[in-house]
Amino acid sequence: MANEQTVLDRKKNGGVKKTYDFPSWTLFLAVCAVGIGGTFQYGYNVSIINAPTQHIHRFLNETWISRYRMELSPDLLTFLWSVIASIFSLGGLCGALIGGSMAIRLGRKGALLMNNIIAVLAAVLMGISFPTGLFELLIVGRFLIGINSGIGICVQPLYIGEVAPKHLRGGMAMGSSIFLTGGILTGQIIGLRELLGGEMYWPLLLSSSSFPAFAQLLFLPWFPESPRYLLIDRGDELSCAKALKRFHGSLQYQREMEDIQQECFALDGEKPRKPWQLFTDRGVRWQLITVIVMTMGQQLSGINAIYFYATYIFEQAGISAEKIPYVTLGTGACECLTALTCGLLIDYVGRRYLVIGGYLLMILWSIVLTFSLTYQELYSWVPYVSMTSIFAFILSFGLGPGGITNTLTAELFIQSSRPAAYMIGGTISWISFFTIGMLFPFIVKGLKQYCFLVFLLECSLVAAFIFLVIPETKNKSFLEIKKEFHKLNFGGKNKEKETELYERRQLHDEF
Repeated sequence: MANEQTVLDRKKNGGVKKTYDFPSWTLFLAVCAVGIGGTFQYGYNVSIINAPTQHIHRFLNETWISRYRMELSPDLLTFLWSVIASIFSLGGLCGALIGGSMAIRLGRKGALLMNNIIAVLAAVLMGISFPTGLFELLIVGRFLIGINSGIGICVQPLYIGEVAPKHLRGGMAMGSSIFLTGGILTGQIIGLRELLGGEMYWPLLLSSSSFPAFAQLLFLPWFPESPRYLLIDRGDELSCAKALKRFHGSLQYQREMEDIQQECFALDGEKPRKPWQLFTDRGVRWQLITVIVMTMGQQLSGINAIYFYATYIFEQAGISAEKIPYVTLGTGACECLTALTCGLLIDYVGRRYLVIGGYLLMILWSIVLTFSLTYQELYSWVPYVSMTSIFAFILSFGLGPGGITNTLTAELFIQSSRPAAYMIGGTISWISFFTIGMLFPFIVKGLKQYCFLVFLLECSLVAAFIFLVIPETKNKSFLEIKKEFHKLNFGGKNKEKETELYERRQLHDEF
């Protein structure tokens, strides 16, 4: 049963005591069970590919010599490595495109369980690539683990957002970011040369992604399916009530049951929608624009430039090349710390303040970093300013944009539109990730340290958009948030008439 915390809010409730619940252990453990095979896999597989770079280069060259009795040309070697590294993004894009459909057909829990089969197959292919001398298996394995990550990063936030009570939804939804950053940090640790980053063990490192998959297959079946999915999509009220009792306790579940029933009544049997239907629906116009802007803003904010410059800045600060991997662990630890901090603050401070504040701090540190990199050679203490700015930028990113983007995607849409919204958001995210990976080297080569001025402008525009458009969603139900956006979607002099026409059109479409 959930523990209770009595909160006295005299301003809003005239001195009346208002009772909130902490999440039950079942709810907390369910978040962990979906996280270990969801966004954890994404962060882990993004991270572990960096450690064995030189070993994979050597494997590619030796395989080519054994096949064709000649060495790989530098250009072809670079091309093959680029394919291995970037095919992960293409797989993620494919996973994002099918993740929403899997969540509708198999359920949120069923989609996550099925997704682990892809992860295990990918791990096996990557693990046997070296002993069989087939680098093609490495490419296929990276593509499959990309699909796994794309599905996981789409379905996991769906499940968490739907099982969480509204007054704790932000903090619990941050579980996606906490597990993602935890995956990055774990990959950095496991990838150290003293562990699995050595030349003899890199196939084991790449195949180690099977362990989170087996962990989820072992633990997730013990937890219920999303109650909202059970009632709204399946029409199974009995199973919904049983799931809510396990998550919230037999005495506290009724409040959440009423909220789900209200949303089910408002949908009036509306079926899950396709992604292209959202683009033609005026009722979700600004929600969709918000998801697109925030997702692109997250990927194009300059966080990739920070990681690119990190090694150079650490070298300038006098850190030896052998110790840089250990210092880099600090960047992963920073991301974990801010994800945890954001999870604790989000339901108290609110989404708007955190995400706008995060972008404003990133703007500040972009300015500082531009100046410090420009005058790097003048004074001995300047590299330390640059190093401080690196960590401060990462902390600012994790405090707002890094975690809240996925949380808002879950909150801005009702049940029938939410899977499609995650498919669109995931597609935009992976395309942006791939685009910045392709263009970033040219941006850095052309602008050098002044590339941060480009990211500064992008952060400013996104912060302004959030300030002007996005309402606060803290402690609001999905239907209340929909009403907030209703004013934006149907604003203007003819608002009532346009709203009436929209509702008639919706009714006509249902028939």
